[in-house]
Amino acid sequence: MTHDTDILIIGGGLNGPSLALALAQAGLRVTVLDALPRETRAAPEFDGRAYALALGSSRVLAALGVWEKLADHAQPILQVKASDGRAGEGAAPFFLHFDAAELEEGPMGHMLEDRFLRAALLDAMDAAPEITHRAQARVVAQSTDATGAQVALADGSILRARLLIGCDGRESGTAQRAGIRRSGWDYGQTALVCAIEHALPHDGIAHQFFMPAGPLAILPLPGNRSSIVWSEATATAAAIHALDDAAYLDALRPCFGDFLGEIALAGQRYAYPLKLTIANSFIGPRLALVGDAAHGMHPIAGQGFNFGLRDVAALAEVVTLAARRGEDIASPLVLERYQQWRRFDTMLMAVGTDSVNRLFSNDNTLLRGLRDLGMGAVSAIPALRRSFMREAAGLTGDLPRLMRGQRV
Repeated sequence: MTHDTDILIIGGGLNGPSLALALAQAGLRVTVLDALPRETRAAPEFDGRAYALALGSSRVLAALGVWEKLADHAQPILQVKASDGRAGEGAAPFFLHFDAAELEEGPMGHMLEDRFLRAALLDAMDAAPEITHRAQARVVAQSTDATGAQVALADGSILRARLLIGCDGRESGTAQRAGIRRSGWDYGQTALVCAIEHALPHDGIAHQFFMPAGPLAILPLPGNRSSIVWSEATATAAAIHALDDAAYLDALRPCFGDFLGEIALAGQRYAYPLKLTIANSFIGPRLALVGDAAHGMHPIAGQGFNFGLRDVAALAEVVTLAARRGEDIASPLVLERYQQWRRFDTMLMAVGTDSVNRLFSNDNTLLRGLRDLGMGAVSAIPALRRSFMREAAGLTGDLPRLMRGQRV
């Protein structure tokens, strides 16, 4: 098979471009196929979407050469406070408190608006001669054989590569066409996502209120603004999402409380059904899955994009080192190294987020008391508290070089 490129990446969201940049650093030719128009990805207006980037993730972006363009737009997360809450009562006194001053490395993470991250990744791809970015490229078929992978696009064109990578989300067409099934379940919850403006400063503090129906995360953005991830029972969330903006805020205020003063919407509103969905295999013949295409978890720990960047860092390192050794970068032995590196870590996080959601998304008096005592103990023991903080910051475990801020 004659190859048009070394690696074809299906998906132009965040993980796809990040992986393309990492592989391009190794001199590999990469083509990114994005179903959306470039103008959609590059839209400069704030639409309400933002990401919580762990410290390890910002190190990945630094190693890829994009963090310097993002740092001035990022809001450091200086503290994290978690507490129980009930609608109409606001948050109870917090039972878990993390302070970034305890970490030698600096803030545990940063909040970054979607518009800045997408623009920086697009610019970086444009500047990399090894990367070809094709917008409005919809894949309709794919196949693999002993020599490579092939995809057919809706415009009739055919592309061939040595390795095919799916970065195309939880409903990954790449995985479906490869016959890779998924396991998981519906949580019966929907995340209502938006950004708000508030009268009082947030002081860089991220809050997590554990409400009976699901967690409410209030995450600091630059200025007097915060990102909201509000989990509610599916039927309730659908009713709230259908409200006009004023009524939506009226529904939010009893959960949110008044600790930041008056609030108003900033940007659009979104609703995302919450499911646990994990691909039964992260790899196939000449194929690998990354990010949500491999795993989708509950947002209760804020690790969705962070875990995608862990995949990016691990796969880029595995493929780069294989190429330097003269191996077939898409051989089963090479791809299995990636799967072994990432699957166990993913399963631990999936079980952890699932367990925390089940433990905290209820109003059982006994459970509330026990969990408050347990989390209070974590907060009160310095060594245990710092261990939790380092895990949340992405500083523990067998870290790929990119997550240590180093190029492969």
